[in-house]
Amino acid sequence: MRLTRYFLPVLKETPAEAQIVSHRLMLRAGMIKQQAAGIYSWLPLGLKVLRRIEQIVHEEQERAGHIALLMPTLQPADLWRESGRYDDYGEEMLRITDRHKREMLYGPTNEEMITDIFRSNVESYKQLPLTLYHIQWKFRDEVRPRFGVMRGREFLMKDGYTFDIDKDAALHAYNRHMVSYLRTYERMGLTAIPMRADSGPIGGDDTHEFLVLASTGESEVFYDAAVTDLHLGDREIDYADRAGVKAVCDEFTTLYARTDETHDAALFDAIPPERRRVGRGIEVGQIFYFGTKYSDPMKANVVNDQGARVPVHMGSHGIGVSRLLGAIIEASHDERGIIWPEGVTPFAVGIVNLKQGDSATDAACEGLYAAVQATGLEPLYDDRDDRAGAKFATMDLIGLPWRITVGPRGLANGVVELTERRTGVSVEMTAEAAVARLVEIYALHR
Repeated sequence: MRLTRYFLPVLKETPAEAQIVSHRLMLRAGMIKQQAAGIYSWLPLGLKVLRRIEQIVHEEQERAGHIALLMPTLQPADLWRESGRYDDYGEEMLRITDRHKREMLYGPTNEEMITDIFRSNVESYKQLPLTLYHIQWKFRDEVRPRFGVMRGREFLMKDGYTFDIDKDAALHAYNRHMVSYLRTYERMGLTAIPMRADSGPIGGDDTHEFLVLASTGESEVFYDAAVTDLHLGDREIDYADRAGVKAVCDEFTTLYARTDETHDAALFDAIPPERRRVGRGIEVGQIFYFGTKYSDPMKANVVNDQGARVPVHMGSHGIGVSRLLGAIIEASHDERGIIWPEGVTPFAVGIVNLKQGDSATDAACEGLYAAVQATGLEPLYDDRDDRAGAKFATMDLIGLPWRITVGPRGLANGVVELTERRTGVSVEMTAEAAVARLVEIYALHR
């Protein structure tokens, strides 16, 4: 993409309403525009990152054997009355009446609807296990929406639902989600710690939240510092291997890590003092096992191997897709702007022409632009007739992890400059070597 043909409305000043780093930088980088309290338009740069995150979530869900569908944003109130949650959910639910006086709601979650889909189509234990998921917009009418996409009213979420014949099978589905989530977050450059949590209005006794450590997090967290050293890395996971998957979950949940809602001071005090940590965390996902909480009242039954009808055991598993943008920025930024991890960056590299209009630098930039595109990577070429300082400031603000700078002096020596945004380290090399280096880097993040 050429910057002269792109829509990137960056701001020099920070809007007064922005209270935390991610909100300030998303507004300044031209990623979002507020349309109402807690409701945002996603501008082209923000949408590109959103789609990158969404794609990683899809890929890891499919790797774990989960099946995508798409449910509507509006739901009939009768389904929620059937489960008993319509009156219990509270004022966060946006209730609607259509022209025929039918009561509807803008879905905050989809347990009731997915249970209805299941009971209408699944009859036998032979059709289990089954995991269905979607990525869809949700609405929760927060009293005080703030912090940009971190606590908005309308948000994009991946919610998945598991159906199993018994508790043992359902707990394997729970563990499978934990491992797939760990891999998902690592691909986004995040360390997201699974912490024992409270189930809230979803229900159930088994639940973990995934939290990214950040001073602006909404939750107080207590943890063993050693948990931050755990990583899946590139190990292969066989999601059908119950014992193997459980072993990975045990590895990541044995060390103490809890939110304030489930904090146990005695257990925390048993950690060696040098490893005890108290901080704040941003929730980016949560998994639940809640047994027959919905299948009992909604009669989601199957015939078991004995010929009897039994309620299925269910779980619900969510990832805050739009919230993840804010979390990534909170975890990865500096005083100049965003620093995108390679896995989610909107463009692989920025190309900066230091002397727009000069035939040699123009030709070199065009050659680089074409060469990067030929590798399958997407560059952003700053071809504006502007000062070098302004171009560098824009690239730093929007946070592309790599920049290639092309100027007359370097070209005279047959080199360009490849700069890493995170470290600021620049290396001179030929244009061909710079492109080859980018290919090598991004191969590690696929």
